[in-house]
Amino acid sequence: MNVNHRRGEICATLDGRNYRLCLTLGALAELESAFKANDLGALVERFSTGRLSAGDMAKIIGAGLRGGGNAVADDEVLAMHCKGGVTGFAAIVSDLLTATFAGEAGPANP
Repeated sequence: MNVNHRRGEICATLDGRNYRLCLTLGALAELESAFKANDLGALVERFSTGRLSAGDMAKIIGAGLRGGGNAVADDEVLAMHCKGGVTGFAAIVSDLLTATFAGEAGPANP
């Protein structure tokens, strides 16, 4: 699957299927609301603590999936499987946040 790192897109395999994820402006607004953050700075600050629950990761991945054009609810994300289990999900979250907030460099593992 081709992704555009300049647009903050990543590819992730969930349940054996490749998905495009992207934290679009709409997806970021969804996350601001979900995490009760007043602005993007507060959202980045929350994510930079490194203390995310499984529910937090599902919200981030769900928003990224929807931003990438996939009609997947957060509850569906909670039921998905990922290579590496929770570590794999954490890597997806890390790559997605890096692609979104680190500029053109994209994720560490494209």
